[in-house]
Parts: sequence; structure tokens; C-alpha cells
Amino acid sequence: MAAAESSKEELIQLIKRFGAYVTLKMSNLFSTFSFHNLDSRSVGAIAGLAVAIVFTWRLLRSPNGPQRRQPKRQAPTSSSSSVVNAQSNPTLLPSGVCSSSEDLRAQNVVDEFFQPVKPTLGQIVRQKLSEGRKVTCRLLGVILEENTAEELQKQATVRSSVLEVLLEITKFCDLYLMERVLDDESEQKVLAALENAGVFTSGGLIKDKVLFCSIENGRSSFVRQLEPDWHIDTNPEIVSQLARFIKYQLHISPTRPERSNANVFSSPTLEQFFGCV
Repeated sequence: MAAAESSKEELIQLIKRFGAYVTLKMSNLFSTFSFHNLDSRSVGAIAGLAVAIVFTWRLLRSPNGPQRRQPKRQAPTSSSSSVVNAQSNPTLLPSGVCSSSEDLRAQNVVDEFFQPVKPTLGQIVRQKLSEGRKVTCRLLGVILEENTAEELQKQATVRSSVLEVLLEITKFCDLYLMERVLDDESEQKVLAALENAGVFTSGGLIKDKVLFCSIENGRSSFVRQLEPDWHIDTNPEIVSQLARFIKYQLHISPTRPERSNANVFSSPTLEQFFGCV
């Protein structure tokens, strides 16, 4: 009977330590995450945790049952029996050893529950774009393999490594793609390449949002008229011209340029900016 009561008390102490540790973990969790960035799986996990906390609270408040009278212990008849009783009765162990063991068990349980969850690409994109809702982006050197308008007269090829990021952006951003071309045939090659890559099938981007101009500065005019939260470009002159009009810009450049404006970021590729490489 004494062993059963001791185990019960041990369980209660473990649950109490579990509850205290969960409270600490929860405070750290909510201090680092924004509710705006939580997806359905994250909300479900938090709801499940809330249910577990309520269950633990109710268990701690439940009555322990009628107290049973402890049978009278007979005095030990010899020193050897005292040693045997001390070894078989865990309550005679040093309290510090039991406490640290219980703390460790509670901590291990909570640590397993709070294993860090790797954010999805969609969450990373939203965080990197600071929840921006409208994005403009040039095609050459960012979405397409080609880097000049002359190359587009021969072919247009969508970079496979950027496709996943591009589709994620279209899911929650109003995305406009734009480029300078030399003829109508180049336009058709670009639209065909985007369609074959599946860019238009996600529903977030339509052909009417792919804009073409005949001069380089025409891209600047498009951007200023659309007033996006972000503009993505490879031309340092256009980036510099738009710096005081656009909230944020991403300069795609193989070399890291000197950062002249606080609202202009740089990356070798679009996918690297979102940590996909």
C-alpha cells in the first residue's frame, strides 16, 4: 500500500512539473511566432496542446480518493532488515535524486512535444516579403534563363529552380511579370514558355499580367503605375530610380552590390533569397 501511495504521489509531482514546463515553453512559443503566419496545421497543433493542458489541470484538481490508513510498521529486528527495507522503499532515497529525475522526465516529454517545426516554403515567402500583397518582377535573368532581349528572339526558357518559389508567390500575391522585347514573336515565345512550365495553371497568374515594352525604361513606368509592395529586377539603374517610389526592392545580381538604400535587398537568384538553394 505504501508503495502504491508513493507511486501516485510521484505521478502527481511529475504532472505538476510537466504543467510548469509546458507553461514556460508556451510563453517562448508565442513570443516568437505571429498568429498571422500560422497555417491550419499550426493552429491544430496549438489547439491540441490547449486540450492537453486542460486535461492536465483537471487531473491535478481531481480528488485523490479516500485516504487509506497506513498499516503500523513493525520495528526492524535487525540491521540487515533495515538495509533491505531502505533498498526496497523508494521514499527513503534522497529527495534531490528523485526531484532531478522527475524534472528530467518532465523536460524530456515536453521537449519531444515541442520539436522545432520546419516552416513551409509558403510561410518563408510571406515572411520574406513582409506580407506584401503586390509584386512586380522582370523576366530576363530572374524567371528566364535568357539574359538579353536578343536571346528571346531565339528562345525563352523558364528556370526550373525558380518555378516553385514563383508559384508560391502567386498564391498570395498579385504578381505582374514584365520585360522588354524586340518583336511580337519574342512575346509569344515568353508566354508559351510560361504556359508550358505551368505558371498559368495555379490560378494566381494570368497572361494579362505579363507585360511587355519596347524600351528598358518602360519597365519603370509599369512599376510606378502599379505601385507594388516589392519590385524584383536585375538592372541596377532601374533599381536606383525606383528606390524612392517602391517600398521594397530585390536586386538580383551574381555579385553582392553595395547597399545604397535600406529598402533595397540583393541576392544572386530569386530562389536563394527565399533559402531554396
